[in-house]
Amino acid sequence: MKNTMSGMLLLAATLAFSGSAAADSMRCGSKLMTDGDPADKVLAFCGEPASIERREILRSYGYYRGMTVHSSFEVSLEIWTYNFGPHKLMYRLRFEDGLLVDVDTLSHGYNPPGE
Repeated sequence: MKNTMSGMLLLAATLAFSGSAAADSMRCGSKLMTDGDPADKVLAFCGEPASIERREILRSYGYYRGMTVHSSFEVSLEIWTYNFGPHKLMYRLRFEDGLLVDVDTLSHGYNPPGE
C-alpha cells in the first residue's frame, strides 16, 4: 500500500511539472523554441511565420535607488503567428526586443487560400 501511494504521488508530481514546462514552448522539427530564444533562432528553425505584427510599446517602472520615480522606456514588440496547416495547431509567439517572451497555442491551422 505504501509503495502504491508513493508511486501515485510521484506520478502526480511528474505530470504537474511536465505540463508547466511545455506551456511556453513550440516544437519545430526536433528543436524546441522556449522563452528567451532570439527571433533569428526561431526563424532559422521554424521558417517564416504566416503573419508578423510590429509595434512599439511603453514599459513603465517606478523605483530607482530606493526612490519612487515614474518613468518609461520603449520596447520593440513583435507578434508572430505560425500556421502549420489544418492537421496541426497554430502558435502565436510574442517577442520583446528580439527575444521570445511568450508562446500561445491556438486552434488548428488552415490551408492558405489557393491551396
